[in-house]
Amino acid sequence: MNLFGYRLPMMSSLLLWIAVWEIVGRTEAVLLFPPFSGVVMSLGELIYSPKFWTATWTTLRAFGIGMVLAILVGVALGILMGRVKAAENLLGMWVNVFVSAPLSALVPVLMILFGMGETTIVVSVFLFAVWIIVLDTQAGVKSVAPSLIEMSRSFGAKPPALYAKIIFWAALPEILAGIRLGFIRGVKGVVIGQLLVSIIGYGELFELYSRNFLMEEFWALTLVLFAFALIVAELIGMLEKRIEFYAGVRQ
Repeated sequence: MNLFGYRLPMMSSLLLWIAVWEIVGRTEAVLLFPPFSGVVMSLGELIYSPKFWTATWTTLRAFGIGMVLAILVGVALGILMGRVKAAENLLGMWVNVFVSAPLSALVPVLMILFGMGETTIVVSVFLFAVWIIVLDTQAGVKSVAPSLIEMSRSFGAKPPALYAKIIFWAALPEILAGIRLGFIRGVKGVVIGQLLVSIIGYGELFELYSRNFLMEEFWALTLVLFAFALIVAELIGMLEKRIEFYAGVRQ
């Protein structure tokens, strides 16, 4: 980042916002924003709390199950839509509707269908994540060169080998991009599901902190969620860069 002709370190913007947060918190002008130093201290206390680790396990379990289902269904459905025109015509409109729709409005409906337990959270994560995975997988499959497929068939490749060894690997960069975005949307799904329907896991902690106006603990937990989403996205992004060479086989 450049400022008045001087090149500033990459963390300058983050440090600036932290400084502003600290100043606003110390002036007590906005009660919802305690000093950032207090949030960091609460973060240290939060990590050593048994209740935090119990909530973390509950949240990660629901998130993990929902994401695994979203990846399996999303990749399979995306490949189907990318290869079969009838499937694209039949399902394409609905996939685009769910990608752009405010899915938060559907979470209370899930409570009626699946109750107020962990199942509702799993379904929330699934619905938030699966559609973007479908779209990116479909785009990757459509990017595979027809000549590559014809070549594999000329060497006698059967449909299972064609999909497993050619189409999947050629579409892998877009599949990973969809999974990365799906993980970010899945974090939204797990938090919204726990807050709106099942007050368990992190949703229970958010409810506890907000109800008792423990804003330092509230923001500390928020930072944990942001950090988790960022780290997961960066790890998948690094994996994307390592397999970029697969995109070359489509040319």
